[in-house]
Amino acid sequence: MTSRARLVVLLVSVPLILLVLVGGVLSRTMPPRNENDSYQHLRVFDDVVSLVMNNYVEQVESDKIMSGAMRGLAEGLDPDCAWLTSADVAKLGKGNAPKTSIGIELTRQYYLRVIAARDDSPAAKAGLRTGDFIRMIDDKPTREMSVFEGMSLLRGAPGSKVKLVVIRGNAAEPHTVEVTREDVSGTLVTGKLAKPGIGLVRIAAFNDRTAADLKQQVASLTKEGAKHLILDLRATAEGAPELGVAPAKLFVSEGIITSREARGESKRDITASSGDGAVTLPVVLLVDNGTTQAAEVFAASLSGHKRAELIGEHTLGRAAMQEMVKLPDGSGLWISTARYLTPSGAAIHEKGLAPDVAVAEPEVEFGTAPPTGDPILEKAIERIETPATAKA
Repeated sequence: MTSRARLVVLLVSVPLILLVLVGGVLSRTMPPRNENDSYQHLRVFDDVVSLVMNNYVEQVESDKIMSGAMRGLAEGLDPDCAWLTSADVAKLGKGNAPKTSIGIELTRQYYLRVIAARDDSPAAKAGLRTGDFIRMIDDKPTREMSVFEGMSLLRGAPGSKVKLVVIRGNAAEPHTVEVTREDVSGTLVTGKLAKPGIGLVRIAAFNDRTAADLKQQVASLTKEGAKHLILDLRATAEGAPELGVAPAKLFVSEGIITSREARGESKRDITASSGDGAVTLPVVLLVDNGTTQAAEVFAASLSGHKRAELIGEHTLGRAAMQEMVKLPDGSGLWISTARYLTPSGAAIHEKGLAPDVAVAEPEVEFGTAPPTGDPILEKAIERIETPATAKA
């Protein structure tokens, strides 16, 4: 190995060793593993760097190797994990970054992929939908961009614009849309009668007021004659997983609501208490691939206790908590450190929830009006109106 290659290996390996040590700190109480495992991989990494430095057709910059290795290490865990540069960490530390966005949640799948656009948000008004791929943000390719970086680029001053290049489905040509950043607010829980006797509640996002707002909507619909409830959780992606617990307790009177599992900690069961389960009306939940985070914890709880039937599409599987671990060189690791489970103890994160009755959301070509019908909602109404004996 040349002296230059040795220097590059040293520069790249030191941060990787630091990440190994960070992992040790996060899992210090886990069962012991073979301590040679990590160092064996580092020796292989040493060989790879040497081959790249000495044999690649062009001269390689050490910074590029390091950033690529760190990014791959983090993003190989799950789409929400990311390696943050020192500049990213500095922005977080200042705490004064503009918060206004376009009302969108992202994940990684080749490019940045839209999980959901909040109801009436700039993104929704621009026609963005669950499953859209964002190929570029303000002329910056997203192919190697982390979710963290993408969400940061979408933020900006109110009234400013961001340009997105979007791919939908099998369309041959991408679409360029310009979206104006606005404060995304509005009522998150709304209700109405879908039909006589059937109340329909839309939960656009979860926050610390969702349980109270949901209880109020259910009470209002009950006064209007609702004897069944349909809760619409489609494209509901905002709200940390724990925010799904309190709303679930409105419907579940006993047993495990969810469990929290973290490295180095005993599994913690979150259970219903005396007075929970005040809402006793039969429930149907509408879900799709944009249903995630708190909405998945909520849906898993009601489904696991046979309080609700899930109708629609498989949910995303994104029910973990992330935190940032600072590294000595100023960079950081944004890593999933805890995840939430179904009442039976099954993982939600990276697994999702399968619907009891599968119904696909209709495909919509970019720039065209959505169809007038709603097959998932229509199926839910049909299930409610069909006698139990006919369903079997």
